[in-house]
Amino acid sequence: MNFDFPAFLVLASAVTGGIWLVDAALFAPRRRRLAQAQAEAAGGVAAGPRVIREPILVEYARSFFPVILIVLLLRSFVVEPFRIPSNSMMPTLLTGDFILVNKFAYGLRLPVLNTKFLPVGEPRHGDVVVFKYPQDGKTDYIKRIVGVPGDEVFYRDKTIYLNGVPQGQVPIGRYTGVASGAGMTGAREAVETLDGVAHHTLVRQGLPDLPPGCRVLAAGPVKVPPGHFFVMGDNRDNSNDSRCWGFVPEANLVGKAFAIWMHWDGERDGFPPIAWGRLGSVIR
Repeated sequence: MNFDFPAFLVLASAVTGGIWLVDAALFAPRRRRLAQAQAEAAGGVAAGPRVIREPILVEYARSFFPVILIVLLLRSFVVEPFRIPSNSMMPTLLTGDFILVNKFAYGLRLPVLNTKFLPVGEPRHGDVVVFKYPQDGKTDYIKRIVGVPGDEVFYRDKTIYLNGVPQGQVPIGRYTGVASGAGMTGAREAVETLDGVAHHTLVRQGLPDLPPGCRVLAAGPVKVPPGHFFVMGDNRDNSNDSRCWGFVPEANLVGKAFAIWMHWDGERDGFPPIAWGRLGSVIR
């Protein structure tokens, strides 16, 4: 079961804010009048409005509402954290990386409804993006944008062809993986330039271009339809991506990944199992 955190934040904000607002408008003035009347009945001269202690429910609502609202606004419109659970984006991202995603890079959307109300920018070739998996609309995936609307995309002999043009690769040797990524030791690492955006990739020589069960590109190049994107993992032979299930609708985009703020991999030697050198790294 997927926990809908945005819906929870919206509901929690509405409930705590509603309780605080109703109390401030209806019940708090009554408490003040009652306190004033009790003071006068006791023969004392009130120096100012006195208030009977507010109910514990209202006290909690008043305390939590600003915090919940700030978290909701930041998470919905500014930045959202994610954890990388797999090796599909190696060597750019490793299992155990905690990343930050820019939520306004491609426009601001209403939480829960996911309706864009303020266009800001458009996805570009080479962007690393988080999106909702098109097959279920709920699971968060992260991949690199290879094709934008109108592009013709093909993948052959471990090379991306974009509108018929092979995207350059410069091999830099064999990759040495550690911890959860140790299984990728020996893969060929290369610097790929995708429409001017340079990034690192991994491939296993001798394996087919399309992972088992992937048929989207089996018949030849495909054209990216309007409002959709073609995405691939940087770990080309260990990625469930557009080669397997097709295009990502624009409405499924969550945001653009831009930084690593923590790395915690339980299979890493030592304690704590943190790769300190990855902290603060910019994602390209």
